[in-house]
Amino acid sequence: MSHSDRARLLQLHLLRHADAGDPEGWAGDDAARPLSEKGELQAERLGAFLAEIGFRPDAIISSPKVRARRTAEIVGQAIGVGVRLDERLAEGFDPAAVDTMLAEADDPRRVILVGHDPDFSQILSWLSDAQGLTMKKGGFARVDVRGPVADGRGTLRWLVPPDLLKPAAG
Repeated sequence: MSHSDRARLLQLHLLRHADAGDPEGWAGDDAARPLSEKGELQAERLGAFLAEIGFRPDAIISSPKVRARRTAEIVGQAIGVGVRLDERLAEGFDPAAVDTMLAEADDPRRVILVGHDPDFSQILSWLSDAQGLTMKKGGFARVDVRGPVADGRGTLRWLVPPDLLKPAAG
């Protein structure tokens, strides 16, 4: 990939997995902890919203942990995009790992990463050069990035908390 190709804008969307209940109340392997009913509804509302506005990313890359994968699958199904799993999103990735993931996914220009905190809040704050940004469960952010993610030249375009997408009045 040439330097000029990476100078193009990357629309990096971060989606923290939706609500998965209390980890203290889950007896099994944490990686297998499922979404709660609230979390399923949060993911469904986000997927419906994105479908309604015609949003379609080039790729969705998710942590393989059940709660993140399920969030990605619900959203992906709503907008007609398959989900690619990447173990690096399960915990403790850094910005350089994001560049590697994107290169391995054929360098999408508009991508959704689905994963966990503290990683997502940390990378959002770092890329946006804004201390203390936090992503709630089910939160969805867009950061426009010029050049490699590892260079840290990002602009926060929006951060949507899950509560903003309330169920439509029926």
